[in-house]
Amino acid sequence: MKLHITALVLALSSAAALAGPACNAPEGTWMKEADFKAGLEKQGYQIRTFKVSKGKCYEIYGLDKAGKKVEIYFDPATGAELERK
Repeated sequence: MKLHITALVLALSSAAALAGPACNAPEGTWMKEADFKAGLEKQGYQIRTFKVSKGKCYEIYGLDKAGKKVEIYFDPATGAELERK
């Protein structure tokens, strides 16, 4: 029984770690997606995929200005970078 509980706890904690950050800003305060993406492109990012994550953050997949692959989560209201993978 202990082994099953331990396995369950490990599975849930690893799934939560993969989920990314959570953003709590009301959608009415979010930056417009087009404006946000344009700002990132001006900084040299090449955005391959842009989406709203399960945690309600902006999330991009693409390349930074050095050509390195990135996955980055941003606060949709402030544009602040929250997590980079």
